[in-house]
Amino acid sequence: MQINNSKKNLQKINAAQPVAKEIADYRDTWRVFRIMAELVEGYQFLSKFKKEVTILGSARFPGTHSYYAIARELGALLANNGFTTITGGGPGIMEAANRGAYEAGGESVGLNIQLQHEQRANPYVKKSTAFYYFFTRKVMLTSPADAFVFFPGGYGTMDEFFEIVDHMDLGVMTKVPVVLVGREYWGPLIAFLRKSCCGIHAISDDVIDSWSVVDTAADAYACISEAKETRNICEIDPNSFYCGGNIDWKIFRVMAELVEGFEFLTGLTHAVTVLGTKSIGSEHRYYEAARILGERAAEHGFSVVTGGKTGIAEAVNKGAFERGGNSLGIGMKVGQNAQVNPYMNKSILFQFPFTRKLMITAPTKAFVFFPGGFGTLHQLFEILTLIQTKKIKRRPVILFDHAFWEPLHAFIKEVFVHKIGTIDEKDDEIYQIVDTPEAAMKLIEQIV
Repeated sequence: MQINNSKKNLQKINAAQPVAKEIADYRDTWRVFRIMAELVEGYQFLSKFKKEVTILGSARFPGTHSYYAIARELGALLANNGFTTITGGGPGIMEAANRGAYEAGGESVGLNIQLQHEQRANPYVKKSTAFYYFFTRKVMLTSPADAFVFFPGGYGTMDEFFEIVDHMDLGVMTKVPVVLVGREYWGPLIAFLRKSCCGIHAISDDVIDSWSVVDTAADAYACISEAKETRNICEIDPNSFYCGGNIDWKIFRVMAELVEGFEFLTGLTHAVTVLGTKSIGSEHRYYEAARILGERAAEHGFSVVTGGKTGIAEAVNKGAFERGGNSLGIGMKVGQNAQVNPYMNKSILFQFPFTRKLMITAPTKAFVFFPGGFGTLHQLFEILTLIQTKKIKRRPVILFDHAFWEPLHAFIKEVFVHKIGTIDEKDDEIYQIVDTPEAAMKLIEQIV
């Protein structure tokens, strides 16, 4: 397998800034090595800690806010009972939790990210490390915990929340307590999940029922006080990263997936990524709409990229494939399940969730999200976060079907923007909602 490490590509890497470089050739040698270095160093850093509780939430809450006070109190409770507090290392909720742990003499850890607007670790972090790549930092934030506590936040918090619950639901991550602080905040989101996502059988009520929704630090701590230190069996957890063999071989497997994934993407310059539930059949109206979208994309010269399996992915691939277009799948192998649909010119499967996610969110012309469950929401909020933080350039993010998405849009507008201010007014305009494949294609064509 050829890896291009020419002088020209090396200069691209050396000149790279936190804003993503969108190039057709993904095979830069130094890009792979830098990612691997961050993964190895991150796992080594986290292996030092025990009884970890990861606390996530908005960076925008000031020290006078009630949620800041609750997070600070929770950090202290955790420290006083021998837990390690892990946060993203920044301000707001992260600072509050670190502060509580720090002032109580406990272990206070921060995992920071290099953003275009520089973000320094808050002064209450005792031990920290920083990441250049958004996805490597999130691998660390979403792996090494015996419990997760989510405070109100914006796109980034939603991304982290849905990644955690998605991985637990898929069985690639051991189930641990998930605690949601702030009934007023989480109530509308849970109502959306029950009505819209459970309504299309993309998720089950039982999973939602397993989360603990609380309003105080004492109640949050009560939910995790009996949590036992876990040794997860999934590939994404640093405590068991060696499972199935020596850790060195596991590292080489990750590297192989990165190289093969970048090779797969190279030359893909005119593509639309379409994501949505796998839980519908060919008789469903979403399936037919997705099939038509695949057809229209092929007619306009676009490649289509999906998760490669059933439901929406199959429909889009089928439409593009039968119209003679370039139909691609980027999927994940879960356990022994390697099922892919038959309507693809080319596909690739990954064993590691984080390598697959990196590839499927690689630069394309547009993203279209049909109704779906945790996986769809996880990918949606990751894209919104990447655009909001300027990690990737802005491009159309299209949500299909007002009836499904409108409650979530109302939640974002009313709560994120107006009530708690965790995103700016302009940030809820990153995405648009449509009801027909033709309307989606019209938005996509505008940017070509």
